[in-house]
Amino acid sequence: MGKDTYLRFQIVSIMFCFFVMGSIEMVGIASNYIKVSLHLSDTKANILPSLVYVWFLICTIPTGILMNRIGRKNMVLLSMAILALATLIPLFKVSYTYMVICFVVLGISNVCLQSSAYPLFSNIIRTEKLAIHLTFGEFVKTFSCFVAPYVAMIGAVHFKHFFGLGWRVLFLAYFVITIFSLLLLAFTKIEKEKPGDESPVYFSSLKLLKMPLILLSFIAVMCHVGIDIGTNTVAPKLLMYKLGITLEAASFASGLYFIARLSGGLVWTFIINKISKRIFFYISVILLLIGVVGLYFVSTKIGLCIFIAIVGVGNASLFPVIISQAIVRYPDLKNKISILMIMGQFGGAIFPIFMGIALDYIGLHSSITVLLIGIIYLVYFASRLKKTITS
Repeated sequence: MGKDTYLRFQIVSIMFCFFVMGSIEMVGIASNYIKVSLHLSDTKANILPSLVYVWFLICTIPTGILMNRIGRKNMVLLSMAILALATLIPLFKVSYTYMVICFVVLGISNVCLQSSAYPLFSNIIRTEKLAIHLTFGEFVKTFSCFVAPYVAMIGAVHFKHFFGLGWRVLFLAYFVITIFSLLLLAFTKIEKEKPGDESPVYFSSLKLLKMPLILLSFIAVMCHVGIDIGTNTVAPKLLMYKLGITLEAASFASGLYFIARLSGGLVWTFIINKISKRIFFYISVILLLIGVVGLYFVSTKIGLCIFIAIVGVGNASLFPVIISQAIVRYPDLKNKISILMIMGQFGGAIFPIFMGIALDYIGLHSSITVLLIGIIYLVYFASRLKKTITS
């Protein structure tokens, strides 16, 4: 096997890891099916996605320390093994306790996977092409997110009598692809990075939150991810409540959101280098604002789909701009900033809880207001950065 051919094989094996990484986004649609199956309140159902994302705050630093000791590839393999175990849990029994355990393990494994799969790429690609491959990895991850709601919908309709799995066929599908990806990577030779002791670097990352720009960026990432998970979770409910349709018929709304985010990411990739980052950020936030406000007033299927898609396009590429501007301002703190921004995905644990409480005790539109609060902060963030976001 030639050098170039083997490099492609290495890239493909890591790309499968990115596809597995997308399993984290299935928690939105899965929580909707669990709510119906177990007759849960929205508050109790929305705790489940939060149980996945809370671990970004808790486990990112310990994962970095462990990865530094056992190596990036071994960390990825360990992560996928744990993730495979998580996807097996719902196949045996559906109860609230079992699903809590499943989502906790799923969250921990995904934090480990995200923290190790991204740097693993640098073991095989050390040139300017690294950014391109990471961008394509994000595309693969988002494609996985897009597929998940449709797999659940197909399972709910066509697999009711297949060992009684129904929508849980989604977990079976991710179990199979995770095991395949684990074996593929295990038999792929990747040069191991030199070991070191970066524990002080990981822990000192938290001290950066004393710096105003870093703190603002950290909260911005929390809002970006919170809006992402919140929209993914509430989109089917909007169609169910406003159109009076079943969850099976409304499940496509989550897939629509992800395909809009996927398409938006591709479009922004070509545009982002032709306009200033400041203008790009403002356009994205304005699209978010238009999309969420539109969800308040529209009650038709076409209208809801259009505004859900607008939110997806607006939220497609905010993360790279947020993190890049922080790194541009403080280039010597690149590693520490990256660690903090991964921790910022903890926002995905906060938004669903407040949206669930709002939906149960106030009403549907109040849950959309939670998304609006996050967008208002992003508007504020943009105004504070108007002198620093330049190119």
